[in-house]
Amino acid sequence: MSQIPNSIEARDKAFQMHPLVNLREHEKIGSLVIDRGEGVYVFDTEGKRYFEGLAGLWSVAVGFGEKRLAAVAKAQMEKLAYYHLFSYKTHGPSVELAEKLINIAPVPMSKVHFTSSGSEANDLVVKLCWYRSNALGKPEKKKVIGRTKGYHGVTIASGSITGLARNHASFDLPLDRMRHTHCPDFDTMAEPGESEVAFSKRMASELEKLILEEGPETIAAFFGEPVMGSGGVYVPPETYWQEIQAVLKKYDILLVADEVITGFGRTGNWFGTETFGMQPDVMVISKQMASSYMPIAAVLMSENFYAPIADESDRIGVFGHGFTASGHPVATAVALENIKIIEERDLVGNCRTLAPRFLGHLDALSRHPRVKLKRGIGMIGALELHPDGEPGMAGTAMAAAALEEGVIGRAVGDAFCLCPPLIITAEEVDQMFAAVGRALDRLA
Repeated sequence: MSQIPNSIEARDKAFQMHPLVNLREHEKIGSLVIDRGEGVYVFDTEGKRYFEGLAGLWSVAVGFGEKRLAAVAKAQMEKLAYYHLFSYKTHGPSVELAEKLINIAPVPMSKVHFTSSGSEANDLVVKLCWYRSNALGKPEKKKVIGRTKGYHGVTIASGSITGLARNHASFDLPLDRMRHTHCPDFDTMAEPGESEVAFSKRMASELEKLILEEGPETIAAFFGEPVMGSGGVYVPPETYWQEIQAVLKKYDILLVADEVITGFGRTGNWFGTETFGMQPDVMVISKQMASSYMPIAAVLMSENFYAPIADESDRIGVFGHGFTASGHPVATAVALENIKIIEERDLVGNCRTLAPRFLGHLDALSRHPRVKLKRGIGMIGALELHPDGEPGMAGTAMAAAALEEGVIGRAVGDAFCLCPPLIITAEEVDQMFAAVGRALDRLA
């Protein structure tokens, strides 16, 4: 191997394979190296400050550089850096966090199982659905329905439920047990003169048609984000979840609420499930649970979901699943402290208070000549841009312009997405959107 320059940028290109990039392009242009974070900002190795408008990856609720989380991680690492939950073992932090999650869950839940990521958690839920169907003597009830533009992860099962072509192409996905129904994109899919209520009824009718075509007895579960995040921030129209849930109940199909992005305050309530009146059998949470300071996710399940699984494990003699890091003591301790910070500083209330300001800025920018429409709720939103040249590339151009103006957002096709840390202030909301406006002007 030829001599590699000593810079972190050069070594990154030489040795690291990155997610969600054109790998050959990365070998040419490399990466922006983020060196440190403070509050709602991150800084590169040249000292340039960026407003982290996506909270990392939709996740850093309490902002960067929170010393309380660092202190808890240090203390737990010194006391018990690692232990597992296999073979009838446990430890304090995992028990305390599980109890806390059951207590704050918006609907009655019975048990919590920890993983290290949302992808792992959703993958596990699929396994549990299959296991449960077998336990109930319904071995044919194994299909799972997701939605186009939905995102549930990148493992084989969760990536199959995900409804994005970029996560399927050349991976031989989706699995043949997975099906997809429509994304509830009212802005572009509504028929002339169709109300949100009528549109939602049509979406539910399309779901029912799919269920009947497949056979209700073959379908185990429906996975849905309360607000579709990584696919481009699609907010469900009026009565959507009520209509969808009625169909699922009619055919005895489980509802899995993927709260990985919406959980812990993003929509102005603790959970998106509350915001939209959902009654899920299972909830999957991650990201803002620990503000991504540690890799952790959790599956919350109702007693109705859990009981057949427990009975089956008793029949077999063991529940044959587990991850080395499930309920990791440092991760669970950090998550518990992170939730305490969200409560003490009323960051959910801060989201509710600032949401009109955040959404008002989105609305104002939607009148910019480069913007086609806007979407948002709470403090998560997207600007859909008019294509300029090849469709699906306007968001990338906008993200590059925003980076020049000191704002990090997320490009999804022709959309530019924002989801700032929940500690954001009114002044910082104004400053962030002023910079986004300047970025739009760069594109004009």
